[in-house]
Amino acid sequence: MKNNPVGWFEIYVQDMKRAKAFYEGVLQGKLEQIPSPTPGLEVELWSFPMSEGGYGAAGALAKMEGCASGGGGTLVYFACEDCAVEAARAAEHGGRIFKEKMSIGKYGFIALVFDTEENMIGLHSMR
Repeated sequence: MKNNPVGWFEIYVQDMKRAKAFYEGVLQGKLEQIPSPTPGLEVELWSFPMSEGGYGAAGALAKMEGCASGGGGTLVYFACEDCAVEAARAAEHGGRIFKEKMSIGKYGFIALVFDTEENMIGLHSMR
């Protein structure tokens, strides 16, 4: 593979206002509303900050009839300076910590948290 294997991700939510406030508070960035990619498709999308050609994958919070939030077997990791800081912010913004910051050897550190919609997300840092 030439590129990272993930090209886009969506985190499904039930309460967009609450979820948007959670992610903006934890990651300290503003999400931007983007239009539905297909006319007639009832989906509300708020994208995470992204840069063309930047490292990593772009993605958005998504709210669509019939798409539940919560555990589903996929885990998205957000890059952080120090994942313990973002984990603490997750708890402060209505989420909860599942696993505190832990070493993953030469690959750095991770923490696992639940957002306000019961989606588990990962936080990764090298320190």
